Amino acid sequence: MMSNVGLVIEERSANIGNFLVGRLLPFREKRTVGPFVFIDHMGPAALKEYQNLEVPPHPHIGLATLTYLFEGAIFHRDSLGNAVEIQPGAVNWMTAGKGVVHSERTPEHLKTTEKSLHGFQIWIGLPKALEDAAPSFHHIEAEALPAWTEDGVDYKLIAGTAFNRQSPVPVHSKLFFIEIKTTSPKTINIGSELYGEAAMYVMEGTAHIEGNDYGGKQLLVAKNANLCSFEMSANSTVYIFGGEPFPEERYIFWNFVSSDKEKIETAKQNWKAQDHDAFPLVPGDEQEYVPLPEAPNLKK
Repeated sequence: MMSNVGLVIEERSANIGNFLVGRLLPFREKRTVGPFVFIDHMGPAALKEYQNLEVPPHPHIGLATLTYLFEGAIFHRDSLGNAVEIQPGAVNWMTAGKGVVHSERTPEHLKTTEKSLHGFQIWIGLPKALEDAAPSFHHIEAEALPAWTEDGVDYKLIAGTAFNRQSPVPVHSKLFFIEIKTTSPKTINIGSELYGEAAMYVMEGTAHIEGNDYGGKQLLVAKNANLCSFEMSANSTVYIFGGEPFPEERYIFWNFVSSDKEKIETAKQNWKAQDHDAFPLVPGDEQEYVPLPEAPNLKK
């Protein structure tokens, strides 16, 4: 990839509720990678018995959320009535469509104990025709994800299609989210498996690309997904994200994503007014909500 590394995005601190994360997307020079519009790296964080993740009910439109944990647990509740504890290796997939509300909190049984939390929170844009679809929710257990070993390298297809395999996560466009792990140094050449746009995050160890070493807290955006080749040091883990970009631009304001700025304006007003027809309450978490932030402009 290095003549093929078009952009290196450094992880930047951002606050979600009462928890600090590392933001990878969006970035001023690269708003999206394929259909991926937002990537947060949570942790790794060691939380004391009095420290907990508390993200009260907040709304989404025009996107699907993907939560994938390496350590710890998050309790998800949403306005569709789903209430599920997310465990490491499982995929929490929520399609917002025309509008959904959810909360993310430390499970009750962990709230007074020391705990760890580490994972990805990802937003994936929806095709224009599905931006107003009815919201839906799917929870896919870890053992349902395609996982295989080839030439001493462990692969997992967390979402999407690649390597002539398909993840059971019900994605809405052509994309891939791949985990690659190795215990010994290996050369990886998977460009023929990728399509559209691609980016790589080095979670552990080092990726060596044309004379340069890349470690953690960086998202490496490829100039050409079909030229994806790199060396992994021993005991390394990388994640590859990407897929076919949409023909239309996506606008982002807060938790809202759309190809139509007017839909975002409507969502803002509905949330500000607490219109429960547009954004229903979250059963079991109805006492508070995250207010609409004051911000003048949509992010392009």
